[in-house]
Amino acid sequence: MDSKEFKNIFGKAAKSNGFEKTVGGWYKETAECIAILELQKSSFANSYYLNIKVFIQGAFERRYTPNKDLIKSAMGHITKQIRDKDVLNLDDSISEEKREETLEKLFSEFIVPFTDKVLSRSGILELSEKGEIFLLPAVKVVLEEG
Repeated sequence: MDSKEFKNIFGKAAKSNGFEKTVGGWYKETAECIAILELQKSSFANSYYLNIKVFIQGAFERRYTPNKDLIKSAMGHITKQIRDKDVLNLDDSISEEKREETLEKLFSEFIVPFTDKVLSRSGILELSEKGEIFLLPAVKVVLEEG
């Protein structure tokens, strides 16, 4: 499978799960936060990493819009990259149908529940309290102050 085919399949799964397409990635947003999915091509293999980024509206007196600069920014990573999944490895010989099915499962079991949580300040704090994400102290203060 080539990169273009994979991005199309990923994009279909993202769209069917409520994500909007923008240059370089997909996003969901609320009045409080923007959650971004960015596929990052590996430099070492024919595979991708999935970066999940979150930007908190109003934090540090900033307002964010989902654009290429924001998506490609090194800022905003909130969880470990999703990597080493067969579905993200384009050299893996799984069928297109199986790849679509596996991507849909990745969305339903992890991506959607996780991004739904991080679309609110309270959800981000909850994930931090459970140890599922790490917040820099300054970010935690901003979230706690509301």
